[in-house]
Amino acid sequence: MPDLTTAVLDFPGGSLTLSRPGTDDPALRAWSAADELLLQAAFDHLETVTDARVLVIDDQYGALTLGLSRFAPDVVADNAQLSAALVTNANQNPGNPVPACIYSWLQPPTASYDLIVLRIPREADYLAWLLRWVNGALRPDGIMLAAGMIKHLPDRSVDVFADAVKVRQVGRAVKKARVISCSRGQATLDNWPGTWKGYELGKGCGLTAGPGRRPENLGIRVAAMPAVFAREKLDIGTRLMLPHLAAAIEPCRSGARVLDLACGNGVLGLAALAVKPDIEITFSDVSSQAVLSASRNQEAAFPGARAFFAHSDGIASNSEPFERILLNPPFHEGGVVGDHIALRLFEQASRNLTRTGRLLMVGNRHLGYHRSLRRFFSQVRQVDADPKFVVFEAWRG
Repeated sequence: MPDLTTAVLDFPGGSLTLSRPGTDDPALRAWSAADELLLQAAFDHLETVTDARVLVIDDQYGALTLGLSRFAPDVVADNAQLSAALVTNANQNPGNPVPACIYSWLQPPTASYDLIVLRIPREADYLAWLLRWVNGALRPDGIMLAAGMIKHLPDRSVDVFADAVKVRQVGRAVKKARVISCSRGQATLDNWPGTWKGYELGKGCGLTAGPGRRPENLGIRVAAMPAVFAREKLDIGTRLMLPHLAAAIEPCRSGARVLDLACGNGVLGLAALAVKPDIEITFSDVSSQAVLSASRNQEAAFPGARAFFAHSDGIASNSEPFERILLNPPFHEGGVVGDHIALRLFEQASRNLTRTGRLLMVGNRHLGYHRSLRRFFSQVRQVDADPKFVVFEAWRG
């Protein structure tokens, strides 16, 4: 049985039994006080509006979507985890169906809405992007309700709201959360400079030239959307891993399948293409904005590459095996720090490698991945290390 933490959420429309996948820690619930406040505020508002069209943005595990199911909300989320969480939690709550379509930023909804319910993200740039997108989706007299845990609100959040939307009311703090009511502002995403930010990936980053590519022509410009990790500068763990990609990729035959797992802006997959442009590369990430970013970067740097893209929580169950899997695993999820994501990705990687396949990964030294990897791989080799990060190669033997 998968790890789950289950508890009951009471709200104005009834109660929901909700599970949080990936953990059995009873302190980690599938909702927060921010969800409770949003449901209360949404029900209060919808009592005064008939036939309102409702949109939920970035629900985490289904509390908002299922709690508002009587209003048939549309749902858009950056995180691919939501779809599976909704199925799990809808099965525990008969009469609260999963919406027919869960949108992402790969294909966002195009309707106009009377009410938009938003979980405030931790990243200021992503919040600024969302508010500008909301301005294009709200009807002229529509309302947006946004909430988050106060300790997780991004820096400058007051200014971010003021710059983008018309703030109608800031609610008082309740259970360390706060809800904000807004109407549509004038700011839009058209020509907004915050949508894409990036950096140059050059020789100083450890890139290696493949056949027919001169070292001085290795510079690759990478950019990413606001929800993507380390979008403005190269992550220091990835920097440690990059010089070792050539040794891992060069032995691969032409057409070998390589996976950039938890790809972010796609820097590891792009570096693999720089070494061997004739591989088949798949970029996969739980974030739809990461997938969009990797796709844009691949098309700009290697337009003729055999590249595929997956918006997925880990490795899709119907994947063909890979000769190489490249991984810099996330170590935090919704405020929870630990190795639970990496363990799941290690297990999936071990099942999705060819007989001669290998995993090359980098991780935080303090998380002890050398022990975790041995749970799933018979062979684990330390490739490099510095005071903060360790690079490992693992295979099944």
